[in-house]
Amino acid sequence: MIKLNKNIWTIVFISMIIWSCKDSSKLNEQTKAETPLTAKDILGNPDYLAMSYGGYRNVDHDIEPTIEELKEDMKLLSAMGVGIIRTYKVYLPHASNVLKAISELKKEDPNFEMYVMLGAWINCKGAFTDNIDHNEESEENAEEINKAVALAQQYPDIVKVIAVGNEAMVKWQALYYVQPGIILKWVNHLQELKAKGELSKDLWITSSDNFASWGGGGEEYHVQDLNRLIKAVDFISMHTYPMHDTHYNPDFWYVPESEVALSDMDKIEAAMQRSLEYSKGQYQSVSDYVKSIGADKPIHIGETGWATVSNSFYGPGGSKATDEFKEARFHELIRDYTNKNKIACFYFEGFDEPWKDASNPEGSENHFGLFTVDGKAKYALWEAVDNGVFEGLTRNGNPIGKTYNGDKDELMKDVLVPPTKEEATANHSN
Repeated sequence: MIKLNKNIWTIVFISMIIWSCKDSSKLNEQTKAETPLTAKDILGNPDYLAMSYGGYRNVDHDIEPTIEELKEDMKLLSAMGVGIIRTYKVYLPHASNVLKAISELKKEDPNFEMYVMLGAWINCKGAFTDNIDHNEESEENAEEINKAVALAQQYPDIVKVIAVGNEAMVKWQALYYVQPGIILKWVNHLQELKAKGELSKDLWITSSDNFASWGGGGEEYHVQDLNRLIKAVDFISMHTYPMHDTHYNPDFWYVPESEVALSDMDKIEAAMQRSLEYSKGQYQSVSDYVKSIGADKPIHIGETGWATVSNSFYGPGGSKATDEFKEARFHELIRDYTNKNKIACFYFEGFDEPWKDASNPEGSENHFGLFTVDGKAKYALWEAVDNGVFEGLTRNGNPIGKTYNGDKDELMKDVLVPPTKEEATANHSN
């Protein structure tokens, strides 16, 4: 009897351990579910792809997208794996309406996830006028920051990053750029609010700017206020645009003599690979500068993209860069690179926005989207359409179809081979 009792107690003891482990596992799962994700968890996580977002669908920028239209877009982006979007300014209703739309979607479906990097627009004094002063800031900046703070407080479950300014330090933004000290002032202000508990301690603060502005460019950017700014932000959000530089800095784009004998498709592929290397080089230049000042900050890509139409610098009469095939290839290459290296890439952008160059419908700025305004998936997303990713979803009430009616042969008729340097020079002289 004594031996039997010992065996029974052994079985009971082991059973208690097993059930205890099961309960502990359940508790851990529950705790994990209740612990909100932070920017640190999201940025660079391939399960939460990043996307730049503007929902404006009309040539007239005064026509704001409705909440229902914004919800349509959020569902489309979520379906393609996007988990965090970037907005640009809060002085118009767009950003607050995006947050409201996401909040409503979360109430309708507790499993719906979408987070936001909230942009606060920063201008110099007299921006976009004839009396620009790049050393002073606009009086409206304080109001913009205050509104961003209020939205972050109202939607702490959605807003995970505040970005102070968009390309607000790069000097070729001649109509509104400011000195790094102005960005630093507002970054420090937001960090102080975090320290006081008025903003979440897990909210990340940055500024989103061209790679050159983060020290990756010329020495004119290497100033003490930039160094202080790098040390003050939670991460660096840098922009890189090889597509633009097919015109402005095109040596990497031209077909070199060693590739002249390649097939047209091989020339295009080689050019797209060089474009990826170009962006990787700009990323590295920022990383090198950050390390050179003794800083250690995560670096993510706040913007990059590839337009599909251009009637000027990047189209048939220019660098021959813009078409849907090249956009798709760049999107694939940059996503693969950033996902493998745990770099967030706020791809520019989800949807075409016709207001950006309103007087010129074929201007490249109108055509950076992966979707057209009426909800057609460009070539980069054709496979997703085939796989039923957007089944049951719409834009402007339209089911998601493909551009070119899905005819790749028709699409390829618009795909041009990058020029050699000699061809480009001859074209410019004409």
